[in-house]
Amino acid sequence: MEFDLSGRRVLVTGGGQGVGSGIAKGFAAAGAGVVVNDVRPERAEATVKEIRELGGSADVSVFDVTRYDAVTSAIEAVGDVDILVNNAGNAGSEDMAGRVNFVDSDPSDWDRYVRVNLYGVMHCARACLPAMIANAWGRVITIVSDAGRTGDPGMAAYSAAKAGAAGLTRTLAIETGRWGVTVNNISLGTMRTPLTEALWAEPDDPRAKATLKRYVVRRPGLPDDVAPLAVFLASPQASWITGQTYPLNGGYSFGL
Repeated sequence: MEFDLSGRRVLVTGGGQGVGSGIAKGFAAAGAGVVVNDVRPERAEATVKEIRELGGSADVSVFDVTRYDAVTSAIEAVGDVDILVNNAGNAGSEDMAGRVNFVDSDPSDWDRYVRVNLYGVMHCARACLPAMIANAWGRVITIVSDAGRTGDPGMAAYSAAKAGAAGLTRTLAIETGRWGVTVNNISLGTMRTPLTEALWAEPDDPRAKATLKRYVVRRPGLPDDVAPLAVFLASPQASWITGQTYPLNGGYSFGL
């Protein structure tokens, strides 16, 4: 089954690397015009360059999803967005502290997770949905996590923020379906991206082995695993699917 999204414009937040970059390239291959967002211009530009070299259409939009004023200004500059992919997120990588039990955590540390993983989704959806409703067509796809579906020790704030984003999706689906807008989640397990590469660099690393024991398919997820499902959910063939959360996780947990 091939999906043709020619004439549609998609905004992929956090599209400069990893899962977001894979999703952006997947939409470009389906014919969509892609707007690649990232807080780091060089990352967004790298993804756009790859897309253009393959004959696709892509542009850069640099903004921070945690700032509503920046989001609205960027969307005004971009113009109407037909498909929004809320991919920008933060699981505690880079400069953030490692896992810590909730009772040992400090409330001052929670905000960094909630601002990106929940408020970032709210900001982008609020900025994009009015045009979708006016045009009587739209797609919102939010990348959540199995940490939000099943819980994950040491990641209470992240799990709560992702669960909140998933709940927001269900409400938006109810509110916007009458205008031909669908809103769905893709729930990921552990992914192999530039931010997690250190974990997978050595196949015999005990940490990697312990992580993969929790997966039926014993490998981490790849960006190329996510793009086909995102493109499908944005396609005309998925026009009667809304308010759903699709686990894409190598069997880490099962959905019903």
